[in-house]
Amino acid sequence: MVSGLWRAPADYASGMSPAPVSPSANPPNPARPASPARPSGPANPVAPVAPTAPAYRRLSVEARRSQLLEAALGLFAHRAPEEVSLDDVAEAAGVSRPLVYRYFPGGKQQLYEAALRSAADVLEQCFDEPPTGPLTERLGRALDRYLAFVDSHDTGFAALLQGGSVVSTSRTTAIVDEVRRAAAASILGHMPVGTPGPRLHLLVRTWISAVEAASLIWLDEDKQPPAGELRDWLLDQFVALLTATAASDEQTATVLRSALAMERADGPVGRLARKVLPVVSEAGHLL
Repeated sequence: MVSGLWRAPADYASGMSPAPVSPSANPPNPARPASPARPSGPANPVAPVAPTAPAYRRLSVEARRSQLLEAALGLFAHRAPEEVSLDDVAEAAGVSRPLVYRYFPGGKQQLYEAALRSAADVLEQCFDEPPTGPLTERLGRALDRYLAFVDSHDTGFAALLQGGSVVSTSRTTAIVDEVRRAAAASILGHMPVGTPGPRLHLLVRTWISAVEAASLIWLDEDKQPPAGELRDWLLDQFVALLTATAASDEQTATVLRSALAMERADGPVGRLARKVLPVVSEAGHLL
């Protein structure tokens, strides 16, 4: 062995003189065979990683249906229904499009109606309130839940609850109206009357329409004023409607007297009275 030189076996076979190797180079160990030549290319080639499909989970029929509805509601909450495809729902749920069709063979229309029904169930529950405490405080808690739902569904609120979509049908309209009627029945159930008369019933339905309209305007105005202020303002509207109707309807007057008897000085009606009385006192010359 010649110090500083290394001849590969192929070099001896050909009889060629090896090229001198710089002494500074690290000579390979002759006891170890030379490594086979690597193909040209990047020094550390990285094999492409194939995209992995979402892990499929086997769920019960009810659990899978709930999962698909939750995915659909999440999409409808921020996009109009006509902008959401079944492929979008499948991707959001981590399943295949055929699986969505298996649960909703009617396609997008059936899925939309089912999602609307699911949202309606949540909204109806917003008005479930124990019949204890001042009436305005009960309504205030119901409004807090209602506005929280509106806030979380944001731009999809109109499409979900107002039928503001190209996929709106008589069935979706009926579902929306059912929510309004259920809310009215719940509110009337807190009033100490047997069968509500037409004026009292009209009062409550009118207020529910005002709540719905105010919610849509609130979204359009970038959720201003804050939700708490909107709630208080809507409660003021209810008290004003109740007071105005009581002036010409004895049944409503009975409800108003019962409600006022339970109110607290620091409650919604007390605060409203302190704001309104100075203004109303200026109308004394009209009496």
